[in-house]
Amino acid sequence: MRAVIVAAAVAFIISLFGTPVAIRVFTALKAGQPIRAVGPATHQGKKGTPTMGGVAFIFATVLAYVAGHIALTTLPTEQIAQVQPTMTALVLLGLFVFCGAVGFLDDFIKVRKRNSAGLSAKGKLLGQLLVGGGLGIAALYVPSTNGQTVASEHISFIRDISFLDVGKVGSVLVFVFVIMSMSNGVNLTDGLDGLATGASILVLGAYSLIGFWQYRHWCGDDTYRTTANYCYEVRDPLEVALIAAAAAGACVGFLWWNTSPARIFMGDTGALGLGGLIGGLAMATRTTLLSIIIGGLFVIITMSVVIQIISFKTTGKRVFRMSPLQHHFELAGWSEVNIVVRFWIVAGICVAIGLGLFYSDFLSVMG
Repeated sequence: MRAVIVAAAVAFIISLFGTPVAIRVFTALKAGQPIRAVGPATHQGKKGTPTMGGVAFIFATVLAYVAGHIALTTLPTEQIAQVQPTMTALVLLGLFVFCGAVGFLDDFIKVRKRNSAGLSAKGKLLGQLLVGGGLGIAALYVPSTNGQTVASEHISFIRDISFLDVGKVGSVLVFVFVIMSMSNGVNLTDGLDGLATGASILVLGAYSLIGFWQYRHWCGDDTYRTTANYCYEVRDPLEVALIAAAAAGACVGFLWWNTSPARIFMGDTGALGLGGLIGGLAMATRTTLLSIIIGGLFVIITMSVVIQIISFKTTGKRVFRMSPLQHHFELAGWSEVNIVVRFWIVAGICVAIGLGLFYSDFLSVMG
């Protein structure tokens, strides 16, 4: 637990004091966010606000991960051996960094061309496909000494569903789909000051709790196994908890500067990176389907876009004034702060339901 707390605290401090540095650097480089002409008129006042702020919290998370492992050197020797940097860390941090790199390229093109077009949709999806596919193969084809892989060959809910075995190739495809879906979901949510950041903090916090709970009831460690019939078949759960806590702490530090009125935006750099990491956490904790509930706000906002597109293409009519959903409420007269806070409440309810289902499974087995 000590390492998890250290990682979260270090990430928070680095992000809190590092983000102003990023603001000054990106302002000096004139890396201001282009604003689309179509949309709520209030957004035009945000034109020129520095973007690519995701660099700050991604950097803070990686440094905090190192700090968390330094804290682990105080553990007994036999426990340290279980939590050295692993393939799990490589996959999760790789998703965070490389999905963020795809977003960085998109942001860079937007800034350079001074318009909101950025990387083409096909180019962005190709980048996500390459990152998800490469790390998905690592997650499925590189086992630990006990044969456990980062991701599973089964579709999972709260744990693997035994009759839903899709094989290694099928699981890589599922891995890629989850990463692309979640990264684009967070990206669609990122449209108002602090909205995606706050929602991501809640989801990352949930995965930190799930990872640590799995570590305390881990099949890979007899010390923490509570009963012969109950433990979690996962790989490196403490790594999962540490990385999720570090990312959550980094986002809290970033939110200080990203909340309304935002002095910096995370950009696609941060949104795609966070979505990739959250998708990876879902796969690593064997909670793939549960992530639909935990990340419910991202799913709702994504579905609002899907519904809008299908409705317009089939009937020529729009269901919402504008999509994603947060902009519908802006055009309906809600203030930006009200929308953000209320959407955070929705995100918190989804996280609470997800954690409740996760713990209820534990109680049902233990009972």
